[in-house]
Amino acid sequence: MEQLNRFVEIRRDLHKIPELGFQEFKTQQYLLNYIKTLPQERLELKTWKTGVFVKVHGTEPTKIIGYRADIDGLPIREETGLPFASEHEGKMHACGHDFHMSIALGVLTHFAHQPAKDDLLFVFQPAEEGPGGALPMLQSEIMQQWKPDMIIALHIAPEYPVGTIATKEGLLFANTSELFIDLKGKGGHAAFPHLANDMVVAACSLVTQLQSIVSRNVDPLDSAVITVGKISGGTVQNVIAEQARLEGTIRTLSAESMKKVKERIEAIVKGIEIGYQCEATIDYGSMYYQVYNDEQLTTEFMSFVKEQTNVEVIECKEAMTGEDFGYMLAHIPGFMFWLGVNSPYGLHHSKLNPDEEAIETAIRLLISYLSWKANE
Repeated sequence: MEQLNRFVEIRRDLHKIPELGFQEFKTQQYLLNYIKTLPQERLELKTWKTGVFVKVHGTEPTKIIGYRADIDGLPIREETGLPFASEHEGKMHACGHDFHMSIALGVLTHFAHQPAKDDLLFVFQPAEEGPGGALPMLQSEIMQQWKPDMIIALHIAPEYPVGTIATKEGLLFANTSELFIDLKGKGGHAAFPHLANDMVVAACSLVTQLQSIVSRNVDPLDSAVITVGKISGGTVQNVIAEQARLEGTIRTLSAESMKKVKERIEAIVKGIEIGYQCEATIDYGSMYYQVYNDEQLTTEFMSFVKEQTNVEVIECKEAMTGEDFGYMLAHIPGFMFWLGVNSPYGLHHSKLNPDEEAIETAIRLLISYLSWKANE
């Protein structure tokens, strides 16, 4: 227990220094400093941008089992009031990546001292929240050299109690895409609207039309979401806005629906250009592939968890959450699962405060599972 408490302290250290995607310099150095304190006889370490690969050489390896933890924070001002709150103004570990890292270090520590038969590869991945680190990391020379035969990951789940593991075969997380639309018209005096092309009016019309896509162009038995979370436009109250910008997100349960939704967005935006005599550009930003769990490995894992004490496994429904781990699962068999952390505040909330008892739950479970899987 005392040793596991160490990883609660590590989580708190990491919670203080959240950094955005591909800017995780302090985080990377913290990880490297800790890893260097472990027995090095069977460890092989390589860095990639702000990420870290750690290979634990097995005693009689026949395969490589991968474990991925994401390491970046979010551009959110923390409002938890915790004594170990973020020291980086306007940034916060509001998605649990501090938990993910401390759990991975706990599991790595065990196998650095007690290696399994097979090789284990720990992947500390930057930029999950954006612009997306999984795909370029997957394509890196290091990952191709050390490509796992299977790979797994977890994500904290505030809605589940500590001691609960939730996952399912097949689709777990949706296809996601960012959405940025810029409109440019003609500004002018508020008293002479007929001499201008008002982009605030155009933007409002566009938002309304975008909401018709899900209700009228997506199969009712499928699921999709288009959310415009931010609108900006204009400069002052008595000047007609020359420019406006919409920022949002698209979520679909199938790649086919994502393609259809984007086609409809492009058609509607083209109509806005004609109807409001303006110019429009669309940028889809970061796009994440669906998280699709390997059926055999997931079923096997759920059966394994059912045999463990002090932990419960449930089959959950798919979620509209986005996760770039999906790119890794598209090329490597594996799965992701939810880890219950019992918080009244959800992911990406400024007051998210997961229950730290979940760290011990996850470390114990993963050590047991990986020990079994890597010694088959």
